[in-house]
Amino acid sequence: MTIAQLEAFSVSDDHAKQEQVWEAIKNSWSKEPYQIRRMLTENSVRASDKRVVFTGLDAYEAAGGQVLRDLFQSDDGGWLQDALLLDRLVTEKLQLMADEIANEGWKWIEVAVSFSYGAAAGLRKLEGTPVDLTGEEQATLAALRGEVDKLQAEYEEADELPDEIDQRFGELETAIRALEARPVRFDPVEIARAGVFLSVDADGSLLVERGYVKPEDESPVATDEENDFGTEGTGDPAKAGSVQRAVITIGGKPIEQEDEEEDSIKPLPDRLVMELTAERTLALRDKLANDPAAAFLAVLHKFVRDVFSRYRSQGVAMEVSVRGTVFPAQAPGLRDTPYAQAIEARHAAWETRLPEDVSNLWGALASLGDDERAALFAHCASFGVNALYERADRYGNGAISAHGVRQRLTDADHLARVVGLDMVDAGWRPTVGNYLGRVTKARIVEAVREGDGERAAQLIDHLKKDDMAKEAERLLAGSGWLPEPLRLAGLDAEPVEQNADDTDETLPDFLAGDDEDGSAGDGNEQHLDAAE
Repeated sequence: MTIAQLEAFSVSDDHAKQEQVWEAIKNSWSKEPYQIRRMLTENSVRASDKRVVFTGLDAYEAAGGQVLRDLFQSDDGGWLQDALLLDRLVTEKLQLMADEIANEGWKWIEVAVSFSYGAAAGLRKLEGTPVDLTGEEQATLAALRGEVDKLQAEYEEADELPDEIDQRFGELETAIRALEARPVRFDPVEIARAGVFLSVDADGSLLVERGYVKPEDESPVATDEENDFGTEGTGDPAKAGSVQRAVITIGGKPIEQEDEEEDSIKPLPDRLVMELTAERTLALRDKLANDPAAAFLAVLHKFVRDVFSRYRSQGVAMEVSVRGTVFPAQAPGLRDTPYAQAIEARHAAWETRLPEDVSNLWGALASLGDDERAALFAHCASFGVNALYERADRYGNGAISAHGVRQRLTDADHLARVVGLDMVDAGWRPTVGNYLGRVTKARIVEAVREGDGERAAQLIDHLKKDDMAKEAERLLAGSGWLPEPLRLAGLDAEPVEQNADDTDETLPDFLAGDDEDGSAGDGNEQHLDAAE
């Protein structure tokens, strides 16, 4: 055992696990330290995880949680060994925050570590009034800005700021931003029928999204007869005469049972195809929103199909009413993808510019320049994109037919070509979570063969599925490979030609001898001979 390997083993003080890892790799022809660290920490949580930032590492350790530390390399705070304890601490802290917010009088509070994209779809967002600065806050803000101006003038000619001055600029910027981000005051009547989403933001801070009204909680319209007789509606909680306590819901994700793996290549599971096409729909919306000319063409194409009866049929990708599409199945993290964030940022920017009163909307749109109107048109039109695969109703009970689904996906391919959508450029990468861990071993091997060549496929075809999926993610990184639902029709992936002199791809040593039985056999030796 080398010194570097010994240093890697010191990341854990679990002697039984150390021995287990050593037994697994000691007969391997290569035993890299990074693989030893990986095996010893594979079931741990990084200290940089947003859940750890939210709860605090001190709170985790105070509750008895153990942290693995690397004595010889930078470890960004280490690895937390007890994920269940961490999740319990996160839930308890969120529950405590929810109890405090419940005192504000909201009807409901939904709590989760993170919510899926579109969680507020179909809900009305309340318009609140920002709370004015107090005299003391105004004086503090003026003093902070004055200090910033003074420092900028003092160091205007400096090529590089001293560390302490650079740090002070950061502190001032944070303090100013905190004062300028004003809390919002809502109408008590609206609060009584609205709710709050409570979650953990990407940076580990508490994310509180107040003021969402569900359709069933909207105030009913009283009839003339009820008004004449002074009848009080029962749908307005603000008139019920009692103080309500928010109903707090902590969301949970159900665990799906996976089908038994088989060696043959089966069609992709419907839910996985739905999740992948949900990502494609979102990316397609983002591309269309940035291409006004294509948006005009797409909407005109749909309008012609609506007006001329000979063109009417099920299954179009441009569902212009405009009616947004809810994704019934989506992979975790869809809300954090580049295309989802771009759509939300663009939508928020337009919301600040458009008038609150609908009676002023026509005049506001008429006052926009041609380029601005075209950009807004493209943004609105993009919400009509539906490139989703869905199960067809074989009995024809009002749902889309199998032909309609095929026609919709074909229509989406035409639209993708017009806007130049490439899911690789959009930011999609095959990972264990979004594809490789969701399909059969045969599918994983096929993906690696298409993306990285036959030799890479041979390196992993003897592994257990979990290890195979992890290694496939590594091998396919940067390859530009896409699964069928994310490719344009007619552009199937071509197998990669393997250079006989290319010896860069090697299987991590702790996996090189791991077959289905956990032992190294003749088949593995044949793979290594072929690779050589």
